[in-house]
Formats: sequence, structure tokens, C-alpha cells
Amino acid sequence: MRRSIATISATLLGLALITPGAAQAAPPPTQDDQLSPADKASLAAGIGVAPKADYGAKPKGPNPFLAEVADASKVDYSGWANYLKVQAKSRAALRAKTLASTNPALAAQAAVPAVVVDEDEIDGTNGGNDTPANAQRITTFGTGTYPKIRVLGSLDNDPISTPAVPAPAEDNGSITLAGDTGIGTIRSGALIDSVIGDGPHGRQTGDGSNDFDFYKITAAAGKVLTLKTATPTGPLDTVLELFAADGTLVAVNDDFTGLDSQITYTAATAGTFYLAVAAYGGLPADPFDSASGGGIGDTTPPSEGPYTLTLTSGGIDKDFFAIKLKAGDIIGASVKGSPTYITVYDTTPREVHGSDQDASYIYPLASPLPAGGTAVTDYVATKAGWHYVGVQSGSGAYDITVEGYRPVLQGATPVQTLYLDFDGERVNTGVFGGPGNRDLSPFAAFLANWGLTRADEDAVIDAVTAGVTENLKKDLLASGLNPKFKLKIKNSKDDDDPWGGANVSRIVVGGTIDESGVDTIGIAQSIDPGNFETEETALVLLDVLSAPAGDSSASLNTYLTPASDRIAFLGQALSNVISHEAGHFFGDYHTDNQDALPNLMDAGGTGFATLFGVGPDGVGGTADDADVDFGDSQFIPSEGFIGTEDTLGRIVFGVTS
Repeated sequence: MRRSIATISATLLGLALITPGAAQAAPPPTQDDQLSPADKASLAAGIGVAPKADYGAKPKGPNPFLAEVADASKVDYSGWANYLKVQAKSRAALRAKTLASTNPALAAQAAVPAVVVDEDEIDGTNGGNDTPANAQRITTFGTGTYPKIRVLGSLDNDPISTPAVPAPAEDNGSITLAGDTGIGTIRSGALIDSVIGDGPHGRQTGDGSNDFDFYKITAAAGKVLTLKTATPTGPLDTVLELFAADGTLVAVNDDFTGLDSQITYTAATAGTFYLAVAAYGGLPADPFDSASGGGIGDTTPPSEGPYTLTLTSGGIDKDFFAIKLKAGDIIGASVKGSPTYITVYDTTPREVHGSDQDASYIYPLASPLPAGGTAVTDYVATKAGWHYVGVQSGSGAYDITVEGYRPVLQGATPVQTLYLDFDGERVNTGVFGGPGNRDLSPFAAFLANWGLTRADEDAVIDAVTAGVTENLKKDLLASGLNPKFKLKIKNSKDDDDPWGGANVSRIVVGGTIDESGVDTIGIAQSIDPGNFETEETALVLLDVLSAPAGDSSASLNTYLTPASDRIAFLGQALSNVISHEAGHFFGDYHTDNQDALPNLMDAGGTGFATLFGVGPDGVGGTADDADVDFGDSQFIPSEGFIGTEDTLGRIVFGVTS
């Protein structure tokens, strides 16, 4: 969303004073409210609605894994995941080469031959190590002993036949109209050939609102549903959604293999489920209404055509391996071979980072973590004890690599410094996908947009610095997780510029999208689990954040009224955005902006009020504003990871001394 610097509108400045205790008006409508119900449902499910780049090609715009985007509807999430996957191996080779020249000791550690471990479970069987509780213990692994292992094993699923079953008749475009597959009642597997576009709402034969095909499936508790599409001919790009009987979305997938989709779902309790097959760019707004699509758009040819659907319900093999970690251990795990999913469970045990992709492209060049597999994951341990690496979703042999490292600043005299630069800078925006060296205007140039003057600059910078200090220093010290946590926070108002010194990362607060050439609100240089690269840059651009009220939910003016303490709100909101970007290059991924747990790593898009700390009254800078912190939250669905991310724990051990 491209915006220019603008002054606050006369309408905003002319609002009547709201007396304390009086009812507060809701914020004005924003451009976010112009999305169709179908587009909103797609984005809430983690599926993009923007045109998708050709498979493996670099999509337009900034990398959403690293960026705080203003408008999620313009982001090609699947295209970016595909691009990262295609680029992972070449990026891993570049990281290894760079590490050898910049940090020979760490490169040597990464090159140590792995200890090979064979799976104990007998070939052709399953169930022997399929949960963390009965995981095979590997006592040889440890950052102080053997920090690199290869686990060789095999996934052996229950055999399930998939007889051909006729496709249900149209209209089968909703839960109430779903065709019964017989899965879970009279059969455990089926193969169905059908078409998207031939129903009463398709573009081939109907009103063009979108054709959906729904299928009824029954599953006993513990059964694993594996549901996948194949589109060998035609332009169809499928998306799969799995709903509970009440319409709750329980699983979704786009582009599992190429443009084909697959869901693997374990039924926690017995029940009836409904699988929707749809085309990318057009999901149902209401799974009970076959006419609730918003139209596929202007793709040529339209994303409609034939597909083959394979459905199975049964037992699948999952293999777990227990490794003992110390608090602060940083592990990376990569799998090659049959599994398409790798995960880490903590000491609880709970799933903390499940992945069916290799997104290691977003690691910095200084990171030694493994990459290049079918799927890659990473984790920073917050407690000592047994942790669990597991694989699933495949059939046949596999090769898992697990590597462990300690924080690079552990025992070092220099400490990590975070420098907040409000003065305006020349920045090489090429590291963010931008055009290269660009001059960014200073923070002071934007004060008038929020109804402030340059006389307020020092007070705002003090408030922002205090907020960042609370978020990234005081809260982490108070957690007590790492008594060796140490971070210096400096700013351009009070300190000499340390950028270019050892272990200094900076966040430039200023500039616009036009100046930088990067279409975002904020963006970090990398996601760096373990903080291996201690000298990185992030941007927090201010044109969208200071746009007129109602321009978007990302504008701070949308939440300002005469009742607001403007300096307090700017300090709070901007410090949260700055802390978010620092969180990335200190090791955090995005968390879900739609769940009930506000988190400083919540993605933008539709969650800005939460990230800014706006309270229930909808007005910023009032008594009910929330203190948003790092902590536990689910990964955001659109970026493809599963589990609970401890965003505080990942930082507190990466930033240590």
C-alpha cells in the first residue's frame, strides 16, 4: 500500500473533546473494510488472495516472513513460500561459504561429521516411537559432546486401498450439500475424479461466484486423515480446507507439492468432517453457503478444471527421537527422504515448531543451522531436559540431520547493542529486496502528521526508547530465564552513533515507502534463531503509520482522538513496532494476529490495533491501553508453521554474554 507523507486532516483536529468516562466513538472505517467476506475468510485461514507468482519465481513486494505489511490482501504468501523453498539449497551453500571466511571456528563446528543413529523400530512396523512419550532416546547428542547427528529410519504406514469412487453430483458446494465419501463408515480410502468450475457457481457453467466441492468424511478418535489433490492437466490451482461439523476450520493447505495441496489431520475425537476443494483466489466465506464465493478474479485462464482427490483414514507412522538439551541450546533439524513434515517438541511436551517447508533462506549468512531438506525446523531451548524431534507424512526411508549450537556471544566481553536511529540515514535497502542505497528522511519530519511539533520530538523519542527498553530488556530480565542476558539499547538523541562497531544492530526509524523502495511498514534483514549475526539492520518506515485517520488500520491516526495522550500512544505503538522488527533479527517468526494472545511478534495485516496496544475503547493513548509483550503464541497460519512459539525465550538466550 503506497502512501505519501501527509499532514493530519482538519476533520481529526476538529473533533469535539471527549470527557473522561464518556462513550468513545469507534475508529473510522479503513480501507481494510473494503475486502469481501470471501477474501476476509481466505486471509483468516492463512491463504492469500493476491495473484500468485509462477512456481519458484520471486513474487512482487517484500518478503512477508520478514516484513510488517500494511495490506495482507496484496501479499502472495504461497508464492513466497515456494520461492524460499526453491532458493533454499543455493542459499545454504552461500551461507556455508560465507561462514568459512567470516567465522572459521563456527564453520568448523558445522562441518564436524555427524554421529549416525539408526531407528530402533523394526522395518515394516509402526507404533514403537510414534509419540514423545515413547520416543527413541539418543544419549550421544549434546552441544558439549556430539552436537551433530544423522538419524536414519523409515516411515511405515498402515496399507490402505483407494478404490475409485464416483464424484458426487453438483451442487455439492457446502457442508449441508456435501457428497458422502463413505470414508470412516464403509471404506478407509477413496480416489475421486472431479472438476472445479462445473457447478452452478463456477465460471464454466454458473454465476461465477466460485465453485466448491465438499466431501463428507467420518473419523474415529486417533485416525489420521490424509487428503490430497493432483491436477495433471488444466490450469486448476487447488486449495484444501477441512471443517468440523459446526463449520470450524481445523486444517488448510495450499501448494503442498507444486500447486497441489495436501492435508494430514489427526482426529482428536470421533466426528464428522467436511473437506472443501476450491481454487486459489476463491474460498467460501461461509462453508454452509455454496454461493458465498467472491469470484476467482481475472486470471487467464481461470483457475478451474479437473482434479483427482485421494482420501485415506487410518494409522500413519510417526517417528520421534528424544535429545537432551541445555537451556540456551540452539538446534536446527532438516529431513530428506519420504517425510514431508518435521517438528520439535519441548520438555512439556508441546509442539513448538512444526514445518512442512524449507524457509531457511531467511536465515542470515552467519547462521550455521542446517537447510536444504524436504522440511526444516529450528528451536531455542528455554529449559534443560529431554526434547523431541519428530517426522511424519510420508512412506519410506528418511535421513534426519540435527545440529546443536550455543549462543555466539556466550562468554564474550562485548555485548549486543541495539541502536535506534531517528536521524534519517542512507541505507542499503537491497538487503530488504529494495533498489540499493537510499536516503531516508528523519523521524522529526513526521511529527506534524500526528498533530505534534518538533518541540515534542525529544519527549516522543524518550517514550519510544522507554517502551523498547521495557519490551526488549526489562521484561526479558524479569523472566529470569537467562541470568546472563545482557543488551544495551542506545538512541540517536542521547548517544553517539555506534553503527559499524562490533555486535551492533540498528533499527532506522524514519523514511517512506517511496524513499526506500520497499513496500512495507517495517522489515528486518533476517530471522536469526540464536542471534548468530549480531550486526543487522531493520527499518520502521513512517508514511503508513502517520497517514490520515481511516486510511488503514495501520495508521496511528486511526486511533487518535482529543482524548488521547498522543506522546504516550506514539511511544507505546512505535516501540512495539520497533521491538517487533528487533524480534526478527534476534530469532522470532510471526505469530497469529487473530488469536486471543496479543504478542509483539503478531503479524500486521488486520492485527495492528492489537500490536499497537489499543484498548477496548478503540482509542489509543487512554487508560485501557494494553501492555503487549513477548511470550507464547501460535505461529501465524499464512507462513506455514505449526506450534507454540515462545517469542521471549527465543530472544533471551540468543542475546547473552
